Amino acid sequence: MYEAKYYAKKEDGSVKCLLCPHYCIIKSGKTGICKARKNEHSTLYAINYGECVSLAIDPIEKKPLYHFHPGEPILSTAPNSCNFLCPYCQNAEISQMEAPTEYISPEDLVNIAVSRGSFAIAYTYTEPLTWYEYLLDTGKLAHQKGLKNVLVTNAMINEEPLRELLPLIDAANIDLKSMRENFYKNLVKGDLNTVLNTIRIAKENGVHIEITNLIIPRYNDSRSDIEELVKFVASLGNTTPLHFSRYSPHYKFREPPTPMETLKMAWEIGKKYLKYVYVGNVMLEEGRDTYCPNCENLLVERAYFYARKVGIEEKRCKKCGSEVDFIL
Repeated sequence: MYEAKYYAKKEDGSVKCLLCPHYCIIKSGKTGICKARKNEHSTLYAINYGECVSLAIDPIEKKPLYHFHPGEPILSTAPNSCNFLCPYCQNAEISQMEAPTEYISPEDLVNIAVSRGSFAIAYTYTEPLTWYEYLLDTGKLAHQKGLKNVLVTNAMINEEPLRELLPLIDAANIDLKSMRENFYKNLVKGDLNTVLNTIRIAKENGVHIEITNLIIPRYNDSRSDIEELVKFVASLGNTTPLHFSRYSPHYKFREPPTPMETLKMAWEIGKKYLKYVYVGNVMLEEGRDTYCPNCENLLVERAYFYARKVGIEEKRCKKCGSEVDFIL
């Protein structure tokens, strides 16, 4: 087994996990909320180290990342764990429930990425931050081989482990669920302030950031909810891409899908403050393609998860010559 980082031993034989703000007190033989870290005789082990629940080649747009190497395929993988308890989780079968896994060493994962022609590895689908030690080891090897590292994450991690990890992370799509603390505390069992802190620190440290907000009817879909979230994203810079995503009933939630009118409203609010606003999980003309904010020339055309660069040449808009807000 692989000893975990960031924990403290207690006199009664339990340990306190310090990776995220749950600060789980874990008795011997038990695991924390994420089910990824287990106390064995006062030593905390990362029992999910290298245990992959999913492995696939995806278009980068599926993460979703629209401004980071658009149109390129990326090797994607995940652990069978999460430190949130979202009752509407779209991937509950592999994040909230025990599922079969296969061990893939950091060396083997990097070699798979290279052999498949992937420019990067995406740690995604569930919650990769619960794979912390594996991220560190694999991320270092990936950089040595010239690969990028991408996180798709809920961003709930304490600041010290975050700062150790960030030099290895090139891009992240962060799920900002709401700007209300009670949404995080009562519905998903998380901590809003930690998430906001992670987003700010990642941005300050040069990580390419895109934000996703899943709009759930009656829970975070009011005009004021959406406007507050948009203003926070704009505070990171008005070129920060924001993705509004359509909710559909799944796992323990039976609320009806997000109405099209709500998604259009969110897109319109977003465009008041941000240059790049997208709408996902739905066929909606607004929020699909990327246009030059200077001359409105079509830069990237998208269909489903696939993208085609049509108006970019040498990192500039073909029509007006403006530098584009993409990492290519």
